[in-house]
Amino acid sequence: MRELLNVLYVMTQGSVLHVEHDTLRVEVDGETRFRAPLMRLSGVVVFGRVTLTPFLIQRCAEDGRSLVWLDSHGRFRARVEGQTRGNVLLRRAQHLALSDSDQTTRLARQFVAGKVQNSRQVVLRAARDAPTSADRAALSAVSERLASSLERLRQADDLGQVLGCEGEAGRAYFSALRAMVRADPSLAPAGRTRRPPRDPANALLSFLYALLRSECSAALEGVGLDPQVGYLHCLRPGRPALALDLMEELRPVVADRLAVNLLNRRQLRAEHFDVQPGGATYLSEEGRRLVLTAYQKRKEEEIKHRALRQTLPLGLVPHVQARLLARHLRGDLDVYLPYLHH
Repeated sequence: MRELLNVLYVMTQGSVLHVEHDTLRVEVDGETRFRAPLMRLSGVVVFGRVTLTPFLIQRCAEDGRSLVWLDSHGRFRARVEGQTRGNVLLRRAQHLALSDSDQTTRLARQFVAGKVQNSRQVVLRAARDAPTSADRAALSAVSERLASSLERLRQADDLGQVLGCEGEAGRAYFSALRAMVRADPSLAPAGRTRRPPRDPANALLSFLYALLRSECSAALEGVGLDPQVGYLHCLRPGRPALALDLMEELRPVVADRLAVNLLNRRQLRAEHFDVQPGGATYLSEEGRRLVLTAYQKRKEEEIKHRALRQTLPLGLVPHVQARLLARHLRGDLDVYLPYLHH
């Protein structure tokens, strides 16, 4: 159980939530594990096999307090909000921001800044662990290129310039990812390929990105934002543009580092990938099972969130970022603060 930004997140399976004398109580196996005054909470988010009593649901609906149900993997299932329809105003603010080119640029710049800064942290960590001085020098050079991209990004004053900085940083970063995969160079990425992925590393990255995109969509749905209306990624039917925006800053620390670790530790090997006629490469069923297990463990790792100054599981970061974004769009925060890993 974690309370973040006045929202209670319940991840303990088998928990039962009920209200008693204006206090929300969380019980596990008949033992009270958490209690808080209802008036302190603006929402409750539950994962997987968690029970809410009918009276608690009714009380939250009456008070305008949101309830969000996610499955155990973080996929969105439902939301209850009662008669107070704050989402209408929030989604109106979301659409109005898209009509304002300056605000669109500022938001896109923040998403890309988070991505490039976190990418640089991944590269710097790899440089510290590099086995040879030549590898360290090559990775350090990439980190300098990423730092230069960040400097240029600060001066970007339209979306085209922001996208240019992102593309430049992305090319430098993926050249470093290839150098990071050392256990079996045949599994390393030769640049970014997708639809379909053309090598094992890209197959692994595409699978992890799909998992992360699903969680970002769920986080946005949970706060009442439309995952399809984004700022960095253009709008297309059926495309979760805002989820793609949100996941940019999270890709390096959630997906990329995990992919490199799985390959370097030989937890994933050549036999865990299927190569199709024509070169398309995908994870095998066994490979997907191994990745899903490792991904769940990665999400349970505790991190320090700089903006909140609190420790929380990495898996809750998309939900925190979605709420920070919603607060910014409503005007409660002057600027959207991307997640920065350290």
